[in-house]
Amino acid sequence: MVSTASAKIGTWRNWGGNVSARPAREVTPASVEELAAAVRAAAEDGLKVKPVGTGHSFTSIAATDGVLIRPQLLTGIRTIDRDAMTVTVEAGTPLKRLNMALAREGLSLTNMGDIMEQTVSGATSTGTHGTGRESASIAAQIKGLELVLADGSVLTCSEKENPDVYAAARIGLGALGVVTAITFAVEPVFLLTAREEPMPLQRVLAEFDELWAENEHFEFYWFPHTRSTNTKRNNRSAGPQRPVGRVAGWFEDEFLSNGVFQAAQWVGRAAPGTVPAIARISSRALSARTYTDIPYKVFTSPRRVRFVEMEYAVPREALADALGELKAMVDRSRLRVSFPVEVRTAPADDIALSTASGRDSAYIAVHMVRGTPYQAYFTAAERIFTAHEGRPHWGKVHTRDAEYLAGVYPRFGEFTALRDRLDPQRLFQNDYLRRVLGA
Repeated sequence: MVSTASAKIGTWRNWGGNVSARPAREVTPASVEELAAAVRAAAEDGLKVKPVGTGHSFTSIAATDGVLIRPQLLTGIRTIDRDAMTVTVEAGTPLKRLNMALAREGLSLTNMGDIMEQTVSGATSTGTHGTGRESASIAAQIKGLELVLADGSVLTCSEKENPDVYAAARIGLGALGVVTAITFAVEPVFLLTAREEPMPLQRVLAEFDELWAENEHFEFYWFPHTRSTNTKRNNRSAGPQRPVGRVAGWFEDEFLSNGVFQAAQWVGRAAPGTVPAIARISSRALSARTYTDIPYKVFTSPRRVRFVEMEYAVPREALADALGELKAMVDRSRLRVSFPVEVRTAPADDIALSTASGRDSAYIAVHMVRGTPYQAYFTAAERIFTAHEGRPHWGKVHTRDAEYLAGVYPRFGEFTALRDRLDPQRLFQNDYLRRVLGA
């Protein structure tokens, strides 16, 4: 009997508002033992099991009509090993809390995404990433995992212990077991200098290889209906620390990037014909700036405007063609796109279902504000991305199935074979996993 099972069952919805589910029961375990008991009880009752973090995925990867496991009591740092330079953290810990706790200890992750509201297990299980020449994926920084398997047993894995599980479970989609703890590589906290400046799209694409090679972390945002981008280069710095001023930070990151941007989205939804003009104004609103701070204060930023997103990884050398085709498609269509397109990069890694598995990658992310019809835009964009052997982000809207994915992931069969071994009865199955991994 799991004492933390919730008696009040309602409808679960994700952050983007495009996915909902009604589980048979919810469980909030306070220990690994309670979580394992909940898994065994679900199996006995013939119910599927899915853990859910903060719901930042736009796919139904966490949706279930069975047992929904909420990990918010499984939080905090277990151990810091300063000799191995690792930190072991409970799976339900929000990235924000981890980043702040590491900073207090004089430590940092090497790289991270631009949002830090997710739990560490949710972010890594779906392949959340930042941008980087040598590093990008959060999962690629994992040195060890603890999992509760379908039979309720607890398994640990690393490069030396159960290495076949480690090779796949770092981005496991919730298909192999319930992650209960993660060991990350860390390093002494360092400073990053961020240089943000507008740049014409044509120049960014023409000089993309140089911009990528010359910067540790390069990314840009293209504003549809314009020829303008806003670029960001993050590089390690000897200091001194020069953070964004409180007033300037509030004006640019809260007032402009969230407040005014939200108002512009409302106007665009009410009067789509105004979107191109709004895009031109938005592309000129943010001026160039340079600042130096600790990593999580440079890599991440608040995202208060809710949206729905699709993101694909294409081979890095295909970026200019793919983005050029996306621009041409938007220009000749009747689409009105008020959200900028985000472009980032990642080096090849060795994780079976990483979107950068075995190849240097560029990410193209398209967004629409929550409540706006997005299907026509995303469908047209997806057609372009898949023509370049694109791999969809596991936590963002896409329509790909196992047949397609097996063709773009060389190690797809390795993952599904491991799944057959660890979860032969498909306790962790749901409709999404059935589609992307096969029955």
